[in-house]
Amino acid sequence: MTIPRKPTAQRYRGVADDRQLLPYLVMLLLIGCSTGGPYHRGDGPGVPIDVASIAEVVPRNEPRSRYGNPPSYVVNGRRYRVMGSSQGYVAKGRASWYGRKFHGKRTSSGEPFNMYAMTAAHRSLPLPTYVMVTNRRTGRRAVVKVNDRGPFVNDRLIDLSYAAAAKLGILSAGTGEVEVRALNGGEPIPRAASLAVPVTGDAVYVQLGAFQQRANAELLRAKVSGADVRSARVSQASGAGGGPVYRVRVGPLDSEGEVSAVLAKLRRAGIDRYRLVTD
Repeated sequence: MTIPRKPTAQRYRGVADDRQLLPYLVMLLLIGCSTGGPYHRGDGPGVPIDVASIAEVVPRNEPRSRYGNPPSYVVNGRRYRVMGSSQGYVAKGRASWYGRKFHGKRTSSGEPFNMYAMTAAHRSLPLPTYVMVTNRRTGRRAVVKVNDRGPFVNDRLIDLSYAAAAKLGILSAGTGEVEVRALNGGEPIPRAASLAVPVTGDAVYVQLGAFQQRANAELLRAKVSGADVRSARVSQASGAGGGPVYRVRVGPLDSEGEVSAVLAKLRRAGIDRYRLVTD
């Protein structure tokens, strides 16, 4: 096995017990750089994906995989313990994603990795486990099947497939703050890409950016208007230093349905940086 010169993480592939553990050192995407784009070189998206076309995942009650579920395993000198059950599991942390470099390769559960499927890797959840992953910045949600082990980086909670990262809107940034919640088969689940909280009471705005120069705000507004989002406006507010800040916002939106429709248009236009505000 050839070990990469500058490994950023290690991925453990399917084994039956500790004696058979075989660590695979791989390069994972962490954060994009200004010169190389949002992907680690060679791990880009390949064929572009239409987020709206990604099939939703329905949790099922499945037996544990024959592989990837030892009581514990060791990677890079650190021992990880596999949970006896995913019941009640909820955690918050940082998500990353992996893609083309591992497409078609074997996961810890023995299934081939499909970067266009809604899957993920986790260090300790039983394989398989279905989880709801929520982007804590935008409220976008996606259900994924955990069928792999990783990421073996201290500040990472979950490693998403390319498709799952696209659904959650974290491809460009490379990572994102998320909540991971285990689901049971047959359990009612919220619609993927829905809001993290219901839209009631105050009107909601989708804020796309804030600029010190109005000209930059107007450029973004024009791009958004070109995506058939007609209610985009530039508004002036006071910045932290007392100077003016020009915010690009869509709204007010009075229902979750209106918000979801706007977000769908933005995603189709490749705009995945925004946050929901009520002031």
